[in-house]
Amino acid sequence: MKIVGLMSGTSYDGVDVAVAEFTAEGDTLWLRPLGHRSLPYDDELRAAIGAVLPPSTTTIEDVCRLDNRLGEVFAEAAAVGLDLAGGGVDVVVSPGQTVFHWVEGGRARGTLQLGAVARVAARVGVPVLADLRSADVAAGGQGAPLVPAFDALLLAGTGPAPRAALNLGGIANLTVVSAASPVLGYDVGPANALLDAAAERLLGEPCDRDGARAAAGRVHAGLLTELLAEPYYAAPAPKSTGRELFHAGYLDRRLAALDGPVAVDDVFATLTELTARTVTDACDRHRVVEVVAAGGGVRNRTLWRRLGELGAGRRLRTTDELGVPAQAKEAYAFALLGWLSWHGLPGALPSVTGADRATVLGSWTPAGPSARSTASAGVVPPRRLRVRA
Repeated sequence: MKIVGLMSGTSYDGVDVAVAEFTAEGDTLWLRPLGHRSLPYDDELRAAIGAVLPPSTTTIEDVCRLDNRLGEVFAEAAAVGLDLAGGGVDVVVSPGQTVFHWVEGGRARGTLQLGAVARVAARVGVPVLADLRSADVAAGGQGAPLVPAFDALLLAGTGPAPRAALNLGGIANLTVVSAASPVLGYDVGPANALLDAAAERLLGEPCDRDGARAAAGRVHAGLLTELLAEPYYAAPAPKSTGRELFHAGYLDRRLAALDGPVAVDDVFATLTELTARTVTDACDRHRVVEVVAAGGGVRNRTLWRRLGELGAGRRLRTTDELGVPAQAKEAYAFALLGWLSWHGLPGALPSVTGADRATVLGSWTPAGPSARSTASAGVVPPRRLRVRA
């Protein structure tokens, strides 16, 4: 079964496209990567996304316009996926762009992703799976992270000691797999979210490329203390977060609480240290012996170096060594979630999200009149409706 997986994360810098071919052999599922691409958003679209994200205010009109603009972008990305597959695919998974994750009192109350899925289905002509988080939220879960289902299968059988999969996107999320306990996974805190917010505010750039500005600065002890005082880090799992908490205004308030200004490079050095410290603390807490990382943050040389230094004695490598491209891992993970949902299998892990039960994820959008399910075979399309008393 060939599946196109799309992914646009909390960094909202573009859409990652990955095509996977899945083959089941007994209790082993084989994944053959068929290719991946990254399609960057243009500056106007990034600005439009940023304009609806907390703490900004917006209008229903702006949300509607953005929903359909994103749908067109995801449709184009899905078409690229078909090209990468060399022709036909069976399913596209288009989870959309998260614009709000409603967490209150430590519990997820709702979640909203934009990306007009009908536009995707109309473009590619195959069923499209979307809205992957809502079922888990309805079952009492956080609706995030969802990638641990992929991580758990990928790291299964790699040894009895705890191993972790780390994703360094806008948010750093960790999945801990151990033979002695259920899979654990949660959002640790910001990875690129605050760094990117600082880059836009202080440099007029989308990010601190390769961690160069962080490497040129020094960690500001006062700012680091202020950042580490965030209550989210001490909250127990299951937990999830995003830009509704870690945004530019959040950083502004922490800087304003200090006695004096902080040099620009020192801001980047301190934010990088924040991610390295919080991730390392989480790994230490779970006695992780190996970390397999993915996401845009693996390209940040300063962050990668600090993760290695703080986790001395712990093996650190990327998913590339396991055959999964680090820059497209989440897109491949969503392709897997599509395979699971297609076969009626749960994709969210209650031990990760805190849900009352494991749920089959997502809602299917058919691909027009030519996409008829087996249940519709032989049914004549009705031309009128009558009511029988």
